[in-house]
Amino acid sequence: MDENKDEYILRLKVKMDELNKDLDKLTEEAAQAEGELKDEYQQQMLELRKKLKELESKLSNVRDKDESGWEDLKQGMEKSWSAWKKSFSKAKEEFERAYREGPKK
Repeated sequence: MDENKDEYILRLKVKMDELNKDLDKLTEEAAQAEGELKDEYQQQMLELRKKLKELESKLSNVRDKDESGWEDLKQGMEKSWSAWKKSFSKAKEEFERAYREGPKK
């Protein structure tokens, strides 16, 4: 069964809320880093937040689109969503590795 526009928007909104919480947690962890590593993490967090805002804007566009044209926007949204998740996962892995290994000397 195909997902209708409202179901899709709701599903994606729930995912965005969850990832926003994860991003908040990661931002808190990044704030505990020191020196250049802290600056690098903060910059990554800014970039991720910027991309998340772009996703939220695209979701708003999907919400405003009539039923006949929303499938095209949905496909674009899915590509953007996938790219954002990949960026977030990479940042999270880097943070976790850095916390395990400790500061570089």
